[in-house]
Amino acid sequence: MVSDPNLPLVRRLEAVGFRAWPASSVVYDGSWQVRLTGGHPGKRLNCVVPLDPSDSRDIVLRIEKAAKRFETHGRELLVRETPLSPRPLIDFLAGEGWERFDEVVTMTGDLGQMVFPDTLDHLPTHDVGRYVDADIAVHGSDPALKPALAEIITAIKPTAGLFLIEHADKGPLAVALCVQDNDLAGIMSLAVRADHRRQGLGIEILSSALRWARMRGARTAWLQVVAENKEAMPLYSKMGFEEAYRYAYWRKASQ
Repeated sequence: MVSDPNLPLVRRLEAVGFRAWPASSVVYDGSWQVRLTGGHPGKRLNCVVPLDPSDSRDIVLRIEKAAKRFETHGRELLVRETPLSPRPLIDFLAGEGWERFDEVVTMTGDLGQMVFPDTLDHLPTHDVGRYVDADIAVHGSDPALKPALAEIITAIKPTAGLFLIEHADKGPLAVALCVQDNDLAGIMSLAVRADHRRQGLGIEILSSALRWARMRGARTAWLQVVAENKEAMPLYSKMGFEEAYRYAYWRKASQ
């Protein structure tokens, strides 16, 4: 674990991450960003994200205020802990019996130094509907989320590359969303269908997305992977990605 992360880098990656996966409603309470998305339950789209380690005033009041806002949207209140989170807030959540879950590793890599394996290259599709259908199929998501997912992808303001690998008979096998934000390229929603894993499709689609971003002028790639994913971490490390920082979520413990 990175014990002393580069806070300016964390701030920048958090900012590009918000632009790469935009919530439908964003309001600020001081430096706490309150993100809500009525049509999609994703944690990144529905959480409170503190962005200044020194902003720890009125914690009880602000948490209560956020809880009411989330309740109005029918959402469970989640707090996203990053290296930018005020220590008193995290201590308060722990002291109140909240539980920390889903730790995620944010990794970065120098695109100029990356050597990609010799795999088939895929160009991004411009058909959002086709990509969304593939994403839902590969992830095994609820088809009812299609309108919300299409809305999220359409709302991405930086240039987005929608990558998919399809088989004529079997349908979509792998997907990846690459968001190029100036010199940074973020890999989002990378997934391979469960019955086609360990066949090189993940590397194939990741390499295609990163080649595309590098050709467009991106110099640094970033991605996020669940810390418990012991298969993906070595793969990303081998490609040249290194850990930048970790984040996790907090929620009230189940009664």
